[in-house]
Amino acid sequence: MSRDVRLRLSTLAAALVLAGCSMIPTYERPAAPVPQTFPLAADTPNQRSAADTAWQDFVRNPQLRELIERALANNRDLRVATLNIERVRAQYQIARANQYPTVNAAAIGNRQGTNGGSITSTYSVGLAVSAWEIDFFGRLAALKEAALADYLASEQARHAAQTSLISAVASSWLSLQTNEALLAITRETQRSRDDSLRLTRLRFDNGAASALDLRQAESLAATARASLAQQQRARALDANALTLLVGDSVPASLVQVADGDAAVLADVPAGLPSDLLTRRADIRQAEQALIAANANIGAARAAFFPRISLTASVGTASTELSGLFKDGSWGFTLNPQALLPIFDAGRNRAGLESAKVSRDIAVAQYEKAIQTAFREVADALAGRATLGEQLKALDDQVTAESDRLRLAELRYRNGVASFLDVLDAQRSLFTAQQSQAQIRLALQQNRVALYAALGGGWTQ
Repeated sequence: MSRDVRLRLSTLAAALVLAGCSMIPTYERPAAPVPQTFPLAADTPNQRSAADTAWQDFVRNPQLRELIERALANNRDLRVATLNIERVRAQYQIARANQYPTVNAAAIGNRQGTNGGSITSTYSVGLAVSAWEIDFFGRLAALKEAALADYLASEQARHAAQTSLISAVASSWLSLQTNEALLAITRETQRSRDDSLRLTRLRFDNGAASALDLRQAESLAATARASLAQQQRARALDANALTLLVGDSVPASLVQVADGDAAVLADVPAGLPSDLLTRRADIRQAEQALIAANANIGAARAAFFPRISLTASVGTASTELSGLFKDGSWGFTLNPQALLPIFDAGRNRAGLESAKVSRDIAVAQYEKAIQTAFREVADALAGRATLGEQLKALDDQVTAESDRLRLAELRYRNGVASFLDVLDAQRSLFTAQQSQAQIRLALQQNRVALYAALGGGWTQ
C-alpha cells in the first residue's frame, strides 16, 4: 500500500473517530433533596402505586367518569398541550435533518455578452449539495439531543396537564355537589325560620311574645335568605367553572347529588418519594428540560472547534441545450470549507457560560419540582390523617345540635325556656351542618389531591 493511500485512510479514520465524539457532559440525575419517606404515611410496600392506577379505576362514580371523558376530549388547555407536542416533534425532526446533506436538483442557464458583440451561452443540469456541515465535533448531534429532550418534555407536560385536568374536574364536581347539599340545608333552614317567624309574629300580636323575640326571629329569617342567595351564587360559579373545564355543556343528569360518599373515589397508597421521580409527569418534564440544557453545553463546546462544511455538485454542462447529455459534458465540483474561530469578541465563551448557567437553572428547577411534589403529597397525607376524625366529630355535633333544637322547641312550647334558646339552637345547628358539608367536601377533594400529587391520572 502506497504512502499516499495510507495517509488518506488514516485521515478518514481520524475523521470518523472525531465524528463519533460527543462534547455533551455525562448526565447524572441530581439527588432528590427530600426525605426518604413521607410523613404520616402508613402504607405497605406491596400496595399498588397511584401512578399505576388509571383514573377510570380511581373514579368510581359513573357520572364523574363521563364528565372526565368529556373534558379529556374537549378541554382547550389539554388540546393546546397536545398540539404543542406536534410542534416540538417537528422542531426535533428539523434538528435531526440538519445532520444530513440537503440535495437539490439544479438547472441553470446563463447568457453573457462580450465587448466584441458576441454572446456566449452556458447550460447546466445536475444535483447540488449546499453547505452540508460535517459534524466532526458533535455540534449538530448535541442540538439534536437537546431537541429530543424538549420533545420528551412536551409529552410529559401533556401528561401533567391531563392529571391536573382530571383533578380539577373531580374537585369542581365534588364542590358543585356540596353546594347542592348546602342549598338543600339552607332551604330547609329558611323554611324552618320562616315558620318560627310566623309563629312568633302571631304570639307577638297576642301579647305572648316580646318585640325582642320578634326582631330576633326576623333577623334569623333574613340571615337564612342571605345564605340561600350566597349558596345559589356559589353553585352557579361552580357550574360555570365545570363547564369551562369540560369544554362543552354539562348535562344536568351528570351533576346530580350522589347518595352520600359511597363509591365516588377509590383510596390510594402513598408509596415512597423515590417513586415520584419516575412516575410524576411534571418531575419527568423538569428532568427532560435538564437533559436538554445539558446537551446544549455540548453544542456550545463544539462551537470552539472548526466548523467543516461541504458544497458539491454533479451534473452536465454545455454551451448548447442539445449538448447537455452528450458524452464529455458530465463533471463534478467539490468545495470543502473549514472555519476555525480565531476572534469573536468572546461570543463562544459567553455562549458556553450561558449554557452552563442554563443547566444550573434547570437543576434548581428540577429540585424545586421534587420538593413541591413532596410538599403536595405531605399536605394531602396530613389531610387524610385528620379530616376523617374531624368529619366524625362534626357528625356527632350535628346529631347533638339537632337534639338540642328539638328539646329547645319543646321547652319553649311548654313555657320553660325563652325563644332565645330556640333561635340559638337553630343558629348552631345550621352552622354545624354547613361545617359538616364543607369538611365532607374537603375529605373527598383531599383524596383527589393525593392521587394527583402521587402522579396518578395520566396513564390509561
